Amino acid sequence: MKYISLFVAVLLLITGCTDNKATEKKAIPETTSPEYHKAIVEKGSVASVIKLPAQLAAYMEVSIFPKVNGYVKAVPVDIGSKVSKGSLLMVLEAPELEQAVTQAKEKYARSRADFTIDKEHYNRLLEAAKTEGAISPLDLSTIHSKMEADSALCNAEKSNWRMQETMMGYLKVTAPFNGIITERNIHPGALVSALAKDQPMLELKQLDHLRLQADIPEGIAGNLNDKDTVFFYVSALQGKKMTGTISRKSGNINLQYRSQRVEIDVPNKEGLLSSGMYADLILHPKGNIEVLCVPKSAVVTSTEGKYVFRIQDKKIMKVNVSTGNSSVDKTEIYGELKPGDIIIANANDEIKESL
Repeated sequence: MKYISLFVAVLLLITGCTDNKATEKKAIPETTSPEYHKAIVEKGSVASVIKLPAQLAAYMEVSIFPKVNGYVKAVPVDIGSKVSKGSLLMVLEAPELEQAVTQAKEKYARSRADFTIDKEHYNRLLEAAKTEGAISPLDLSTIHSKMEADSALCNAEKSNWRMQETMMGYLKVTAPFNGIITERNIHPGALVSALAKDQPMLELKQLDHLRLQADIPEGIAGNLNDKDTVFFYVSALQGKKMTGTISRKSGNINLQYRSQRVEIDVPNKEGLLSSGMYADLILHPKGNIEVLCVPKSAVVTSTEGKYVFRIQDKKIMKVNVSTGNSSVDKTEIYGELKPGDIIIANANDEIKESL
């Protein structure tokens, strides 16, 4: 009797476990196909703010080298000197050049005297030739040819004299524009050569007017226009916000970086800015109103490229796209899409097409 009761208890325990497992198995929900959030492709650009590195440069700058050989006689300027156009920057001396000018002048005077004598001789023979048989035509022609040759020689000597005088003018170096001397590598007594181009004597820069230079990605540069307002910050001025307008676009795309050089004119009358300063350029590109925009999460970026999933006739199709401006939640796209198309808003690379 005792063994029968124990057998019944074990049997009931096994039956209870089997029922529990069956109940648990029935409680597991069946797998359902995922539901995707949908979005509509819209027409219109996306406003964005872009921060790019830029650098300030002098509006005009020039490295000054000697035009003639000579000794430095005087340098009335130094680093930091403010000069005006035509101001004297340096005086050179070259005794051999002065002698060359004197010799050229004397040669011109002698050739001019010879031409004057020949011209007078020709005129007198021409007058005498009016008397028939007094002067032979050959003599008249000979003296005329000599006069023409002396005239050409006189003109050549005059040109040589003027050239030597011009070379003498290079002994005084003057400023080609208003600016500041930013580099000086020469002192009185030094011998300078017109052939040496390794180091300039002086460096002159115009700093009251600067250029802010930046390389803009081609996708953004195409939507920028002259006179567009931009903002920039210079760390040297403790984050002071400054304003400028786009003055020039190079019109050329750098093939290595796919960017275009853009310049902004920056007035600097107070001298707060310097050439070479680093700046952060802030752009607010207007974008193209003809482009399409979608939620940022709808664009999938993978090793296959960028694409979105379009839903059409209850089928999912992959559409390759390229992107433009982006904001926090939206991005511009270019591809085989049109306004009103339905796409998957929460797309990922695990979604499969259903063609």
